Amino acid sequence: MNIDRFVMRFAGSMVVASVLLAHYVSPMWLWLTLFVGLNLLQASFTGFCPLAKLLRKVGVKPGSAFPL
Repeated sequence: MNIDRFVMRFAGSMVVASVLLAHYVSPMWLWLTLFVGLNLLQASFTGFCPLAKLLRKVGVKPGSAFPL
Protein backbone atom coordinates (compact mmCIF):
# COMPACT_ATOMS: atom_id res chain seq x y z
CA MET A 1 0.00 0.00 0.00
CA ASN A 2 1.35 3.44 -0.85
CA ILE A 3 1.12 6.66 1.18
CA ASP A 4 -1.80 8.07 -0.82
CA ARG A 5 -4.02 5.06 -0.21
CA PHE A 6 -3.06 4.91 3.46
CA VAL A 7 -3.83 8.62 4.00
CA MET A 8 -7.22 8.37 2.28
CA ARG A 9 -8.10 5.20 4.19
CA PHE A 10 -7.05 6.76 7.50
CA ALA A 11 -8.98 10.00 6.85
CA GLY A 12 -12.10 8.10 5.83
CA SER A 13 -11.87 5.92 8.92
CA MET A 14 -11.51 8.98 11.15
CA VAL A 15 -14.57 10.63 9.60
CA VAL A 16 -16.71 7.51 9.99
CA ALA A 17 -15.49 6.95 13.55
CA SER A 18 -16.13 10.54 14.58
CA VAL A 19 -19.63 10.56 13.10
CA LEU A 20 -20.47 7.33 14.92
CA LEU A 21 -19.02 8.70 18.16
CA ALA A 22 -20.98 11.93 17.70
CA HIS A 23 -24.18 9.96 17.24
CA TYR A 24 -23.70 7.53 20.12
CA VAL A 25 -21.48 9.41 22.62
CA SER A 26 -21.36 13.19 22.25
CA PRO A 27 -21.86 15.74 19.46
CA MET A 28 -18.48 17.21 20.42
CA TRP A 29 -16.87 14.43 18.35
CA LEU A 30 -17.92 16.39 15.25
CA TRP A 31 -14.90 18.62 15.93
CA LEU A 32 -12.74 15.68 14.85
CA THR A 33 -14.70 15.47 11.60
CA LEU A 34 -14.12 19.19 11.04
CA PHE A 35 -10.39 18.84 11.77
CA VAL A 36 -9.99 15.94 9.32
CA GLY A 37 -11.94 17.81 6.63
CA LEU A 38 -9.91 20.99 7.04
CA ASN A 39 -6.67 19.01 6.95
CA LEU A 40 -7.74 17.31 3.71
CA LEU A 41 -8.71 20.69 2.25
CA GLN A 42 -5.39 22.33 3.07
CA ALA A 43 -3.50 19.28 1.79
CA SER A 44 -5.30 19.58 -1.54
CA PHE A 45 -4.00 23.15 -1.93
CA THR A 46 -0.53 22.86 -0.41
CA GLY A 47 0.40 19.21 -0.95
CA PHE A 48 1.52 19.07 2.70
CA CYS A 49 0.09 16.30 4.86
CA PRO A 50 1.57 15.58 8.30
CA LEU A 51 0.52 11.92 8.16
CA ALA A 52 2.09 11.49 4.71
CA LYS A 53 5.32 13.01 5.98
CA LEU A 54 5.35 10.63 8.96
CA LEU A 55 4.62 7.61 6.77
CA ARG A 56 7.44 8.59 4.43
CA LYS A 57 9.87 8.65 7.37
CA VAL A 58 8.88 5.14 8.46
CA GLY A 59 9.42 3.79 4.95
CA VAL A 60 5.99 3.52 3.35
CA LYS A 61 6.18 3.64 -0.45
CA PRO A 62 5.29 7.12 -1.79
CA GLY A 63 2.40 7.68 -4.18
CA SER A 64 1.68 10.45 -6.64
CA ALA A 65 -0.41 12.79 -4.45
CA PHE A 66 2.14 13.25 -1.66
CA PRO A 67 5.58 13.00 -3.27
CA LEU A 68 7.32 14.83 -0.38
